[in-house]
Amino acid sequence: MKAMTLKCYNMLVLLFLLVNLSFYGNVRAQKNGLGASFIFGDSLVDAGNNNYLSTLSKANIPPNGIDFKASGGNPTGRYTNGRTIGDLVGEELGQPNYAVPFLAPNATGKSILYGVNYASGGGGILNATGQIFVNRIGMDVQLDYFNITRKQIDKLMGASKAREYIMKKSIFSITVGSNDFLNNYLLPVLSIGARISQSPDAFVDDMINHFRAQLTRLYKMDARKFVIGNVGPIGCIPYQKTINQLNEDECVDLANKLALQYNAKLKDMLVELNDNLPGATFVHANVYDLVMELIKNYDKYGFTTSSKACCGNGGQFSGIVPCGPTSSICKDRYKHVFWDPYHPSEAANLIIAKQLLDGDNRYISPLNLRQLRDL
Repeated sequence: MKAMTLKCYNMLVLLFLLVNLSFYGNVRAQKNGLGASFIFGDSLVDAGNNNYLSTLSKANIPPNGIDFKASGGNPTGRYTNGRTIGDLVGEELGQPNYAVPFLAPNATGKSILYGVNYASGGGGILNATGQIFVNRIGMDVQLDYFNITRKQIDKLMGASKAREYIMKKSIFSITVGSNDFLNNYLLPVLSIGARISQSPDAFVDDMINHFRAQLTRLYKMDARKFVIGNVGPIGCIPYQKTINQLNEDECVDLANKLALQYNAKLKDMLVELNDNLPGATFVHANVYDLVMELIKNYDKYGFTTSSKACCGNGGQFSGIVPCGPTSSICKDRYKHVFWDPYHPSEAANLIIAKQLLDGDNRYISPLNLRQLRDL
């Protein structure tokens, strides 16, 4: 009987220790983890907002999402075969859930405390960007939506705690700018008038001035930790290579020159904002060089091609028709840098995310994302 009592006692002690370890482990994870991830931008990080719009830019059709485990391989509105860079970074920084799309019905209550995704396929810095898609959410409207979330967090936590949570525990990541070139200034035929009336310099300055105002507006809503991606080598995507009938190792010069011109001014602007907005940290993600490294040295990273889309149709690089049920699809998805004519594969996103999380000043500066979280 005594032996039985001793056994029960030992089991209770063990159970008590396990519960305490679990409790303190969770508290520590919460303390060290990211509070909320607020994601803004375009189709590179859209997690499903365009599902709720009447738009020509949608990814909620198979085989998109075929490798997205959380949905069982069903499309969610992500423009890739698996997770976006935003998803991967959130996972690594300790978020228990993906940031919920703002327009989704479940973007309510305590779920928004993990973060909200406002990104929209076709969206850009300028309001005119993406008109070809009929509907999309540009940056100005995305900030209007965050303003709604901001007030909801006040109600959930109380004004004082909410402000501290937003300022100290939350990261604001913004991936935008590509569409301002691809689906605005560089649009075949439709943009000729704009290019006659506005020089590349004037167009880039317009983008920078709008973006400065948008980032300052976020700061006024208590955002303090920012990560801003520059524009990638848009002249090297399968769509651009296909429509311009380029060889495998060629890229469209004008598109890349515009991206580099914008990127140089963006970097200067982020230095200026770090100097002028007290308490803010603007981290610069050098997406251009990161993606260009994958494109030029794809074999070093285990890829077999950086020019052909895994999912798409048309031309040498399957770069004209977007990914959908009638598209041809490659079998070795993890060996393609590009999932479709425009967007990286999950395999490429994994490499990019790793550099943003733990990389050095070549790709992420002045801090990497783990350091930004722990500020």
